[in-house]
Amino acid sequence: MGHGTDASLRRREFMGSVLSAGVAGLALSARGRAAEARAELLVGEGVVDITPPLGIEMGGFHRQPGNERRVKGIRQPTAVRALVLSLGETQVAVCSLDIATVGQEMATRIRQQAAAQTGIPASNIRLCATHTHSMPAFSFLRQWGALPVEYMAVVEARMVEAIKQAKADLAPAEVLLGKTEVEGGNHNRTTKQFKTSPQFTADSTDAERWLDTTLHALCFRRAAPKRSLLWYHFSAHAVCFADDLAGPDWPGMVAERIRDKHQLEASFLPGHSGDVNPGDGRDWRGEANQTTGAITPALERAIADATPLAVDRLRASSESFAVPLDLERFKSWLEAYRTDPAKCSSGPWVDAGFAADWYQGNAQRDLTQFQLPITLSAIQLGPLGMIFHPAELYSYYGLAIARESPLPHTLAVGYTDGIIGYLADPKAYEAGEYSAITVPKILDYPPFTPGAARQTAAAAVDLLRRTVA
Repeated sequence: MGHGTDASLRRREFMGSVLSAGVAGLALSARGRAAEARAELLVGEGVVDITPPLGIEMGGFHRQPGNERRVKGIRQPTAVRALVLSLGETQVAVCSLDIATVGQEMATRIRQQAAAQTGIPASNIRLCATHTHSMPAFSFLRQWGALPVEYMAVVEARMVEAIKQAKADLAPAEVLLGKTEVEGGNHNRTTKQFKTSPQFTADSTDAERWLDTTLHALCFRRAAPKRSLLWYHFSAHAVCFADDLAGPDWPGMVAERIRDKHQLEASFLPGHSGDVNPGDGRDWRGEANQTTGAITPALERAIADATPLAVDRLRASSESFAVPLDLERFKSWLEAYRTDPAKCSSGPWVDAGFAADWYQGNAQRDLTQFQLPITLSAIQLGPLGMIFHPAELYSYYGLAIARESPLPHTLAVGYTDGIIGYLADPKAYEAGEYSAITVPKILDYPPFTPGAARQTAAAAVDLLRRTVA
């Protein structure tokens, strides 16, 4: 895996060039496999500005009607980014959007439009929101930020443009992967008693709470005049700011420091952040400068230590998965409100106005729908696997996916191609935690069953195995 003299030389050459100049289906035909074996990996990137107009609502925090949180200024510009990979007959696009959420219908429209204009199959295009709480949300969130329809249309068009730019930018590239542990960059916000990823073993279970402190850096070295590319994966909510200034939150601050120091554009892919906030835990939300001060040097270390990946194949697959819903719990909520609305005015009900709006929207819900369909997707890039899902996955399950994966390196990327809220562990349901009990009311779904996260993680691993086979 590149620990010899040649690999060390390539790492030094990569760091020199990058830091000075700016770092399908499940089966292929026999002809396709032969072409892939001979082919060279091509990589391209497109970045398009989506800085929002003043006055539109931002998502991420509860505001009562009449007291909406609106954009009054711009802390940092925001963008949509597309990474296109091409090897043999296979092309995939992975996109990062500085947005709170992307709804399933919006994601479908973007994928279809991009496919029509680039030839990349819609099933091979992934749209990952960074989940910044300082930008609008493009999905229904009850009293957590209204849909800005006109701005959403602008972002859709610009995301398609970024994918087109990325395909036009394709050039031969060498892939390097670096990873390091981050101290003080994230914390488990649900408990002080958590274990971290270096302690995760084959015997670890979801009876305990976990934190993935590993940062992965994907470096794509390309020959001049093409610039080299940097994408990284880390698990932490982008939630440091709760004011009325728009921006990408801490990922934007990390990107700014990397850009100023190394002339590199750092694109962020969110990991399993369901029970994770940024920072060292002294501030529950995460203090932006402290968080950035921990993550930035870790990203620099990961780049410096990156080793080449032998990329002999590129695979992409996706499938529908039915997340089980707990309709008995949901019926108990309906009955509680019918019986005594006055008692449904705080805690898991947020406030009386929120509860009334929820009940009005759900009193006539179809109670025969026991499952919520989602899309799970996988990409294999040589020895690297990526699994994409639309949830806020608790840390244990992201770590378990990587542990059970058939590939030596696996990244679980959330907030992709939709948003379904938290997939929490059984303890969250037993304790009545916000993630398990309140968030379904915000997104307007019945709650998931306590075992839904386990089942989804198992399905993700199964998809990876079949993608690699």
